[in-house]
Amino acid sequence: MSKKERLILAVVIVEAALAGLWWYLASYGMDNPDRVTADFQQVIGQTMGMAMGALLGLGVILFLVAARSDRKAMAGKTRR
Repeated sequence: MSKKERLILAVVIVEAALAGLWWYLASYGMDNPDRVTADFQQVIGQTMGMAMGALLGLGVILFLVAARSDRKAMAGKTRR
């Protein structure tokens, strides 16, 4: 499995975990309106959206680095 494939798999798993956490917190806020503040849904949406967006942005950069590393490894194998 190449580094690109491993990275994509890891990013998908972490994004799914963050989405699950987001879903849980949003449903918790709806089920317990007396235990959360009035702007709870907005704050959770902004926070989780920022976290997921930052992870995807970092994932794109890491994907480019992994692709470069895979190309270097493949070039090293063909020289030998």
